[in-house]
Amino acid sequence: MSRSGVITFKGNPMTLAGDDLAVGSPAPAFTLHYADGGLQKLTLDDLKGKPSILSIVPSLDTPTCATQTKKFNEELAALGDKINAVTVSRDLPFAQARFCGAEDIKMRTASDYQTHEFGNDYGMTIDELKLLTRAVVILDSEGTVAYKEIVAEVTQEPDYSAAMAALRMLV
Repeated sequence: MSRSGVITFKGNPMTLAGDDLAVGSPAPAFTLHYADGGLQKLTLDDLKGKPSILSIVPSLDTPTCATQTKKFNEELAALGDKINAVTVSRDLPFAQARFCGAEDIKMRTASDYQTHEFGNDYGMTIDELKLLTRAVVILDSEGTVAYKEIVAEVTQEPDYSAAMAALRMLV
């Protein structure tokens, strides 16, 4: 299923592929990849047991995505190991690791480059660009969607305060 008119990119209407992810529903299973001495897998099951924030961005190599990742990295530091924090994009895992090293980012990054399942199952793929849209998803410790924001204009930043408030309610 596709949803048109939900988002814009530089003012141009875009289509999100996949079903809309509903708050209160179980999060779809996923397998993402990250670089740590080679390619490693990150799954939904790996995140269960703690509340999780998924900061979803089109590409870490763009200013707004870099800002979003840095801002969440700073805000989440106070919560330490009480939560899982993951930035998800379609950047190659090695590019994600390079970015995090250069910017001293402690958040985990994970890539949907291989199968695009995450973007499609979470309704976060911009059909025209084949990139993930800008969004924030918060899962409770059981993997249920507790909060979701799809940023209406992809070039804008998410509502950090609302996301952090939703996450803090779960800690």
